[in-house]
Amino acid sequence: MSLDRPVTPDPYPLLPAAETFTVVSSDVTDGERLKLDQVNAHGDTSPHLSWSGAPEGTKSYVVTCFDPDAPIVSGFWHWVAVDIPADVTELAAGAGAGDDSLPGNAFHVRNDGGGLNFMGAAPPEGDQVHRYFFVVHAVGEETLGVDASVSPAVVGFNLAFKTLGRAIIHGTWRS
Repeated sequence: MSLDRPVTPDPYPLLPAAETFTVVSSDVTDGERLKLDQVNAHGDTSPHLSWSGAPEGTKSYVVTCFDPDAPIVSGFWHWVAVDIPADVTELAAGAGAGDDSLPGNAFHVRNDGGGLNFMGAAPPEGDQVHRYFFVVHAVGEETLGVDASVSPAVVGFNLAFKTLGRAIIHGTWRS
């Protein structure tokens, strides 16, 4: 079986427009290969993320990691952390280890690997280069209005209506 297929477009320009702000990382360089720590076979450590310039009215954040290049229609959600307080503007490396590692009342929604945590890059052996979009979503409400039992798609649906801004950085990986 061949996994040859076109490269999936960047999904974020296809969403409703939102202001942009800045996210940086000491672990992810935009457009470059991920560090081994962010790879499933080498640790599943969520990267350090720091953001600034969120839109006025931001009351909470959602942090996600999405791979649109997975060989499935829906892509692959590696990380979904919801209800991060508005006064938090940085997550240390490893903050995706579980709910106890998140600030305030923030919590994880199950990733597509089945865990309530960050799951590192794990593209199929020999597949094309995969992109891992780490996105900080500025939300105009203190809570997104979901709980940990929902899917990442439900989080995304709610974000379509409640996102004020997005900050995006992406890394790549190929096995």
